[in-house]
Amino acid sequence: MQKARDGVETEAAGGDSPDGHPNGNPPDGDELDRLHLYRYATADDPQIREQYIAIMRLFTETLLTDLSAAEVAEQLTARGTAVPADDVEDRCRSLEAWGNLVRSVRDARVATVADYMRSRSRYQVSKLGGRVHRQVDELLRATTGVRDVAREMLGGMVANLDRIIALTEGPAPVAADDLAAEVSALFVAQRLFNESATDFYAYLNGVLSRYDLAADEYAGFKELLLNYVGLISADVARHAPAVTSRMARLEPLLPTVLAALDTQPTLTNADGSAAERLPGRSREDWEEFAAWYDGRSGRSGPHQLRAAAGQALAQLLTNARRMLSASGTGVSRRTDLLKLAGWFAEADADTAHRLFAATYGAYPARHLVLGPEESSGRDGATTSWWDADPVDVPVALRERGDRAARGRTSRVPDISADREEMLAEARAEAERLQAAAAELTAAGRLDGRRLHPAARDLVLDRLGEALAAGQDAAEPVEWTDTDLGFVLHGVPSPGRSTRISAEDGDLVVDGLTLTVVPLADAAGAYEPEYGAGEDGAQGDGSDGTETDGVAAGGR
Repeated sequence: MQKARDGVETEAAGGDSPDGHPNGNPPDGDELDRLHLYRYATADDPQIREQYIAIMRLFTETLLTDLSAAEVAEQLTARGTAVPADDVEDRCRSLEAWGNLVRSVRDARVATVADYMRSRSRYQVSKLGGRVHRQVDELLRATTGVRDVAREMLGGMVANLDRIIALTEGPAPVAADDLAAEVSALFVAQRLFNESATDFYAYLNGVLSRYDLAADEYAGFKELLLNYVGLISADVARHAPAVTSRMARLEPLLPTVLAALDTQPTLTNADGSAAERLPGRSREDWEEFAAWYDGRSGRSGPHQLRAAAGQALAQLLTNARRMLSASGTGVSRRTDLLKLAGWFAEADADTAHRLFAATYGAYPARHLVLGPEESSGRDGATTSWWDADPVDVPVALRERGDRAARGRTSRVPDISADREEMLAEARAEAERLQAAAAELTAAGRLDGRRLHPAARDLVLDRLGEALAAGQDAAEPVEWTDTDLGFVLHGVPSPGRSTRISAEDGDLVVDGLTLTVVPLADAAGAYEPEYGAGEDGAQGDGSDGTETDGVAAGGR
């Protein structure tokens, strides 16, 4: 082995190619050797890679370009890429060894032996080399963003099939040229639609796998996904059945179609083998086309598009839940992290250390140490993160940023029994209060009455609420209970009191005479009996002794 130009190992003997194939032409059966045609576009040195691409671009810009290494160097210099002639010669020989270029056979009239030798070193692009470079140029021009889907081709393919059927079914002789034009247009449209749809869903997959989508990016992507995917799905759902039905009608006519296409002039290789034909000239091409729509060899293309759309929408919802869930990774911190990276880029070493410690809390006291059973032989709290052993991070957190708990969600407890019990208690309490209110309204004037404890407690509660609301015991007290339907009146009675007896104790209210009347009869119910005295003190004919306040107690 010897070290050849540009770091490529070649065989020294026999002038063979880097792979041992004479003249750089691989045998027909070894198709993997054709991958060496891409080696010029993947050279390790960026400058050499740029020179290779510039040279190949010269040879593929026009048809039958025939150039020597010196002419290539001159044209590259004119275009602003100066490469020495010896380097150009090396590049061209490497391209010839890989199969991208072939030696030219053009004879030249020269005056010297040196000119003759240079004229013999003329090159042309090979067939596969030209195809590879067209692919490389297309790849370099392509963007990483989204690409339009050629969905309008679906309706055009239905029209192409209709015209093919009309040209074949009619009684007139088949017009081979018209038929060939329709067949070529059909397969070109199918290829363009399939490639554009594949690129579109590959872009979707790349975006959906990101976990750093900011709010604006997510909103724009959501709009694209919901609108455009729906449009593609609608077009496929409308035109795919039409293509399938046309193919069912055309299948019995395929022998006629193929026979008409075979009447056109065909090419053969120099060795007599058949030339590579355009799509649609063999039955296998038509079977592959039909299988894409009806799925006879597996899942159909429309089914795959629908499945991809459903998967994309499901992932969109998953990302939305992830962004909104408090237990997930939360909203994107991409902007914050970029700002932090800018701070690190501008900081000196000491500032960067302080910034790192403040950002990530990397202080010795914050190092986590396992319990006594597991911490034997492990790093202590004072060990630097740089020297400490790595910590195992769960796969879900490390790869997906998911902190959600795993396993089945616990069942929601059934509270219907508790609800029924609480309702029963509320009904019993309401009935108890209604019975107490009815007992109070039946008693009327409460002084000297013997009541149940519930009725007595109700009087005490309502009297306390009245006084707590700011009513003065030296003036008439009134509290209306609209729920239970009664009014509690309290008339100041200096030197007198109201005593209510119950089985568990008595209630004594000093200075007030208490009366309970129904709510409907509340207006003026107590005024005749408990009117104001001539001296202005309200009472029931007592001696007028002034008493400030209310004393309540139970005996």
